[in-house]
Amino acid sequence: MAVTNCFCCPNSDGASSGFAITPLQVAPRAAILRCATQAISSFRPYFSATLLGVTAAIAPAWADGNDIPDKIEPLPGFYSFNDDIPEVLTTTRLRQPKTRVPGSTTVIEGDLVRQLGINSLVEIFRLVPGMVVAEVGSSTPVTTYHGTAHYEQRRMQVLIDGRTAHRATLSDMDWQTMPVALELIERIEVSRGPNSAAYGVNAFLGSINIITRDPADTAGTELRVMSGSRDYRRTFASVGDANANIDWRMAFEKREFGGFDYQREDGDFIPFHDGQNLNFLTFDSRLKLQPDFNIELRAGVTDGVNEEDQYKTGYFPAQANPDIDVRDYYLDSRFNVISSADHFFHVQVSFENFKRRQRWPIKVPTEDVLPLFNGICSNPAGSSVNCSNLNTAPEPLSANLNADSEDSRLELELQDTLILSDTTKLVSGLGYRHDTYRSETFFNGRGTSEQYRVFANVEYSPTNWLTFNGGGNWEHTDTTGQGYFSPRLAANLIFNNQHALRFVYSEAVRTPDSFEQNPDYGHTLRNVNAAYAEELEGYRLTTNDLLDKNYVNTLDVHLTEEKIRSHEISYFGQFPVSPVLLTLEVRGFRDEMRDMIGGVIQFEEWNIDNSVDIDQKGFEVEGSVVFPSTTLRLSYGYLDQDSRYSGPDNYDGTQLSAEEKGNKLTWLGRLSARHSGSIAAIQRLPWNITAASAFYWADEFRNSQFERLDIRLAKQLVQPRYTAEFAFVMQHYLNREFDLSSDNNIADHNQFFVEAGLRF
Repeated sequence: MAVTNCFCCPNSDGASSGFAITPLQVAPRAAILRCATQAISSFRPYFSATLLGVTAAIAPAWADGNDIPDKIEPLPGFYSFNDDIPEVLTTTRLRQPKTRVPGSTTVIEGDLVRQLGINSLVEIFRLVPGMVVAEVGSSTPVTTYHGTAHYEQRRMQVLIDGRTAHRATLSDMDWQTMPVALELIERIEVSRGPNSAAYGVNAFLGSINIITRDPADTAGTELRVMSGSRDYRRTFASVGDANANIDWRMAFEKREFGGFDYQREDGDFIPFHDGQNLNFLTFDSRLKLQPDFNIELRAGVTDGVNEEDQYKTGYFPAQANPDIDVRDYYLDSRFNVISSADHFFHVQVSFENFKRRQRWPIKVPTEDVLPLFNGICSNPAGSSVNCSNLNTAPEPLSANLNADSEDSRLELELQDTLILSDTTKLVSGLGYRHDTYRSETFFNGRGTSEQYRVFANVEYSPTNWLTFNGGGNWEHTDTTGQGYFSPRLAANLIFNNQHALRFVYSEAVRTPDSFEQNPDYGHTLRNVNAAYAEELEGYRLTTNDLLDKNYVNTLDVHLTEEKIRSHEISYFGQFPVSPVLLTLEVRGFRDEMRDMIGGVIQFEEWNIDNSVDIDQKGFEVEGSVVFPSTTLRLSYGYLDQDSRYSGPDNYDGTQLSAEEKGNKLTWLGRLSARHSGSIAAIQRLPWNITAASAFYWADEFRNSQFERLDIRLAKQLVQPRYTAEFAFVMQHYLNREFDLSSDNNIADHNQFFVEAGLRF
């Protein structure tokens, strides 16, 4: 019987790193042992946790005999549970059971989110092994997988129903203004590990796909309100219908939040102006034109205010809070065609527009005015100013600044899925994206960028116990003017239809975004009210106008792509032991990141370059135990990160200090938590009462830690014509110190919320 042997492909230094396939004539069990042994031996001892899970999984399968049968019937159901293996939709763009998907994917159901009392979208990702959540600046939420990010979250692709969600201007995620209500989440899939083979350059560390509920499942009317500590208020309402021709839903959500209670400024604790007041209106529909053809239409509008504190504006002291006015909208259409039982495709076209208006007054102290004048007059760009008039400063200089921006994205995608046989599936497609950005401050005008890509993945299962996945994405982007190919190869060994051992090798790149590569950062002075500085009315200040620069400036440095090579051995298994269903997934990984872009992006300091190499290794565990009335869930991630400076020692003759080199490493490690995880429990009680609790933690997290316990108690009233629910939620912060930033402070470590909902 011909089987395969997996061994590692040589990397640049001749060591083993990936997988190749060579036919051997050996017995099935020996082949499995040899494949697993050779692959695992090339990794390091941190895979011990994976081996424990594998041992537990394989033992039951081999206890029944030496030969793995060609066909194994699924186990019968028990206590009305579904024994089918959970399916994943996102990782390769194919619908695959977790035993055959090429990598570890966390699936978070919308019901779990609601039962745990999670009250903001970004908080959901505390449930994902290896992901951390924090707040920076004026309570701006950030989340990332395996760190390497702080303010700008550029290394994970985020999708909403297949539509790219990040902003085009800064390639950043604005979680506060994302138009997804918690009530409308069907499921969230997080592909842990590089997924550029399926989604391109932004899926450098992984991908997140937020899948909303089908309008047919939400027909009727739903109302929900929630209120609690720190001026938290959220209101949701939806109405919809479903019939033979069209399913539709209109939803409105209002989010209000006061943010943190106080911040530290010059050693004192003062109030923190960092809340939000946002409104969302969305429309979702499905037109059922033919049994084999339907159209999904979606649209949404967001408006409101994100509060920004005046102490967070940077170089020039603000005299008022520079709040951000938000005006966003999107249009999305998807044409689904089923040409046969074995062939279907879709075409998706979307347009998004993100508009931010941010303006504030400044006052430059008298003692700082003349140094500013000297900088302007010594800068060649200041030749338009009559410097002979800028020789005195009898009073402070006041003016108005802005950081307005608007960016839009047009995206087109064609995806074709073909089931070639019982053993082979193929998904392939084309994609095109056109970004337009406009900002006087960030780009001194208007600019555009384009990306186009070709992607494919083939799944081949020559036998019941073995599946291969091979795929890749070729993409061209004009930010670098080059094309890039990101491949992925995987082999899954499947035992007893309930357990799988995965071997995955993938590569990915991330290209610099438009702001990193082509910035023209400056503030235009308007309404200058100092008579001695009238020459500066309308003058555009840039970094080169600042004389006190004690760092290397890299504004003119051309950036290249970041690169990652990832190796994964993971295990997935289900243990149906009546009346319990145990699910376990263990991932061991080793990632090599090269030419990472590190440094600071600020008006007064710009020193980013491809200067950091990072090696990461560790393991992650995700498991659940489901009883008829009880659900237990666990996630844990361990990360060991080694960073080193790999850039030049000087730029244009200016030597980099040891402190500057060290800072670049520190900045890329601020969201890297060595230990992180969650434990959750949901108990259904008599009288339609549900109790839930969750504990979240992240240790060794920029010299701090995060620990919080959530408890939710809900009562449901079910009547023939309506269903009502009332709930109480408590959040208890165990760690009395701030996490990540000394400005993230709350006065009461016990936070309380109440909610009420009605559906009819």
